[in-house]
Order: sequence, then structure tokens, then C-alpha cells
Amino acid sequence: MTDQQLLSNAIKYIKNLPRNKAEEVIDFAKYLCREYEDELIKNGIMKLASESKSFEFLKDEEDLYSMKDVKVKY
Repeated sequence: MTDQQLLSNAIKYIKNLPRNKAEEVIDFAKYLCREYEDELIKNGIMKLASESKSFEFLKDEEDLYSMKDVKVKY
């Protein structure tokens, strides 16, 4: 199904709904868009952090604590 067919199909169904239900569909679509944008931003930040050299100096640093220092194990 092409994008145009998908839009036409969605519009056809929304036109058959009462106004309050059509508004619910629009609210849900807005929610999905925000959720998708948040996911894109989160993935972008994770990619930047993983490719960053900012914390590379920590690889050469000696570990301060070991498992022997843990008092409570879950």
C-alpha cells in the first residue's frame, strides 16, 4: 500500500466517525508523533554518547572498587 493509499484509507474511516471520535483519533495521532520524536531524540543522544571520546580517559583509570567491597548483594 502506498503512502497516498494509506492516507486516503485513514481519511475515509475518520470521515465516517462522529466528531468526538475523530478528535480522539487526532489526539492519538499527535501522541504517536510525540512518542516517535522522543524515540528519535533518545536514539540520537545514545549514538552521540557512544561515539564520543569524552570519557575515554576513564578506560586507563584504575578501578577504585571491586566485588569484595560490596556489602549487600541482590
